[in-house]
Parts: sequence; structure tokens; C-alpha cells
Amino acid sequence: MSDPHEAGTARASLAEIATLLAPAHPEVAEEVLRAHDDPEGYVSAFADRLDDRGVDEPVDDLPWIALVDALSDRGLLAEFDWKEDAAEIRARLAALESRPSADPWALLAAAETALPTYDFLHACGRRYREVGAALAVLDIDSDCYPVAGLPAARADELTLLADRAGFFVEHLGAADPGT
Repeated sequence: MSDPHEAGTARASLAEIATLLAPAHPEVAEEVLRAHDDPEGYVSAFADRLDDRGVDEPVDDLPWIALVDALSDRGLLAEFDWKEDAAEIRARLAALESRPSADPWALLAAAETALPTYDFLHACGRRYREVGAALAVLDIDSDCYPVAGLPAARADELTLLADRAGFFVEHLGAADPGT
């Protein structure tokens, strides 16, 4: 990001994403912006957390990783392994602070629980959309799925902001995976 306009756009978009996904937690935006503005300081301050990801120096996607970790620390994101059990996925999604008020699990067909992780996550995303919520994977180029919840009406906004910041979001259960 050598162009200051692009850096400013990315920074502003990251702050908006943090506010969108963690409206009651302004410290999420603070952590993300610290990773953007002072990557070395962020790596030093969060060395233990980053060590779990194999990050020991600033990397290009550090602000995005900071977002994932900050959301996870506050119960706003659940990270799933590529081969996660359906019951575990349900339990961890149900525990998210961003879960919908209506119960999407009543809509889940029994056969869907036997699906592989990725397919089951999409089935969950479809059910969440039916009750006005959305599930988004904040892609960190790993073999895991960091999943955050948000109002379905704001899913396109998240996609646009992530694109402006230079990162990718996949919406689970959407007809078009990018939205």
C-alpha cells in the first residue's frame, strides 16, 4: 500500500468493518487500526496470540488477522477447522454474541448435520438468512473458517468494505458466494 489514498481507504474500511461486526466493542477497531498503523508494535503487544498463527513479524494481512482475533476474543467470531463436527459448529455459532434472536436451528434438516464442514457451514448460512442474519467467513488464507455473524441486510456492505480494505469475505449460504 504505497499510495497514501489507498492506505487511507483501507484504514477507514477496516475501522468500518470493526464497527459493523463489533458495534458494542470499540476496542476491536482500536486493535485493528493499531495493526494497520503500527504493525511492529502490534506484533510485539500480541506476540502470544500471533504465535498460535505462526506470525512473528508484520505481514501484509496483519490488520485482517487482528480483526479475526479481536472478534474471537470477544465472542463475536468462531473459527472452525476444515473438518469440524456439526454439533460443535452449532454449539459455537449459538454461543456467538452476534447470533440472531430467532433460532435458525429449528429450520435445519437432520440430513444437513452429516454434511462435510464447508457444506454444513453453508447450510447454516442459508438457515441464518431465513431469520434475517448472515454468516461471513473472514478469509485469512488458511485451512480454517473464521465465521462472524451480522444482520443479513448489511452483508453487501461488509463485502464492499472488505474489498476496499483488500481482503475477502465469503457469505455462507448466499446464492452468490461473494455476497
